[in-house]
Amino acid sequence: MTTRSNGDHHGNAASWYPQRRPHYGYGGGSASFRGCCCCLFLLLTFLALLALAVALVVVLVVKPRKPQFDLNQVSVQYLLVAPPTSPAAAPAGVPGAAYLSLNITLLFTAVNPNKVGIRYGATAFDVMYHGVPLGVAAVPGFEQPAHSTRLLQTRVIVDRFNVLQADAQDLVRDAAIRDSVELRITGDVGAKILVLGFSSPKVQVSVDCVIAISPRSQSLKYKQCGVDGLSV
Repeated sequence: MTTRSNGDHHGNAASWYPQRRPHYGYGGGSASFRGCCCCLFLLLTFLALLALAVALVVVLVVKPRKPQFDLNQVSVQYLLVAPPTSPAAAPAGVPGAAYLSLNITLLFTAVNPNKVGIRYGATAFDVMYHGVPLGVAAVPGFEQPAHSTRLLQTRVIVDRFNVLQADAQDLVRDAAIRDSVELRITGDVGAKILVLGFSSPKVQVSVDCVIAISPRSQSLKYKQCGVDGLSV
């Protein structure tokens, strides 16, 4: 006779019922994630539309205008044209090089016609003779209040710049015969309009001037400027 223990009886009884495994809701988590992404997308879209609406209102109310940036005055400390130190190296009557020394002060005028402030970036104006760069007139960046005019002064110093060949001939002729040395001052000024602590995209004002200096009298003969192609 075979006798089964209570443990074996309960063990066989437990095997008659299927085992239940825990069930995790993967589908519910995925749906929740998609819902969060949708809400985030709608929020970002709303914020973008709100920013665009505020920008349009600001443009309509402020009506931004392009600032003005002009070369107002030129003061000449000196302009000297010296022949080469060894003229024997060049053919007779034709200078192989000439040396130009220059010290001038430039006074620029910045005009803000807008109802809000303007932030200008740092600017470097090139000073050239016949397209040859002689030096740079540097103007630091600054902020300008609404409806205001500001004067900015900078100095250009050139020490014995070596002008070669054909340009040297023209330079000597301009200084000795014509008594008029023409220099070109050109550069771009970048500005941003400030509204409620925010700045607009950069606008650009181009300055292009020609000045003529008399080496004999060490003074300015004339100044002709064009800003963005318009004579001023």
